[in-house]
Amino acid sequence: MLNHYYGEAQNSPQDYLKAHNAARSEVGVQPMTWDENVAAYAHEYASQNAGDCELVHSYGPYGENLAEGSVELTGTDAVSLWIGEKPNYDHASNSCTGGVCGHYTQVVWNDSVRLGCGRVQCENGGWYVSCNYDPPGNVEGQSPF
Repeated sequence: MLNHYYGEAQNSPQDYLKAHNAARSEVGVQPMTWDENVAAYAHEYASQNAGDCELVHSYGPYGENLAEGSVELTGTDAVSLWIGEKPNYDHASNSCTGGVCGHYTQVVWNDSVRLGCGRVQCENGGWYVSCNYDPPGNVEGQSPF
């Protein structure tokens, strides 16, 4: 069952946590823990999108980051894409400057303490990754840390 959810190296719960928690540590935010209920939600939502791999948010009860890519896209690659938005976030003004930063701010959102991710193969051969966060972050007017 574990392989059904996570697959090979760089897609295990510990891989997702390590990537998230490294970014959180850089800004002094407490580490997240893996939550099987959140992971089941993420996997189910990713499965629903395997047909077209379209990046449309679920608008469910959790915060959410989505990624899709080629056959080489691993879970840790997806997290790296989101963390790559860090230069676009200006903490002093609590705003995105020079590009998108909301995926990054969700990764480091202090109050989001439970993580669950799912990764499924798309019909086109690529991969779809969904990570969900409980409680959700990116609350308007609040700083992530």
